[in-house]
Amino acid sequence: MTAVGSSEPDARPALPDGRYGPGADARADRKLRIAAVVLGALTVLGVGWYGWHAITDSKVSAQVVAFKVDSDQQVSIHLEVHKDAGTVAVCTVRSVDSDHNEVGRKDVRLAQHAKQVDTIVEVRTTGRGETGELVSCEKAPQG
Repeated sequence: MTAVGSSEPDARPALPDGRYGPGADARADRKLRIAAVVLGALTVLGVGWYGWHAITDSKVSAQVVAFKVDSDQQVSIHLEVHKDAGTVAVCTVRSVDSDHNEVGRKDVRLAQHAKQVDTIVEVRTTGRGETGELVSCEKAPQG
């Protein structure tokens, strides 16, 4: 037994290379590097795919400018749509009553060759509509 501060070397046995034998750390490092490269490549591909579709897909946006309750059976909705000039859009509008029940719905196909389309949509209702709302507006499916 050595005293504290003694200059005799510590008599511990030599440890083997790596925890599980020679080269185990190198194999683990190589597997981690391969996994990181594959994950990095997948991330780059995903970001590239998203960017490509964000640039190439034509966008359609729309808003209700105004609406007017014409009668107990009809609501007129002034719709403003922004799209690419060659794009055909399909917009869905609806009217709801005072209890928030849907009383009318209509799909409108907008094929005008213009970037901005203003149109008045007349929605037939089953009861008195209180509002005119835009449900959705998107690029029409091909075909």
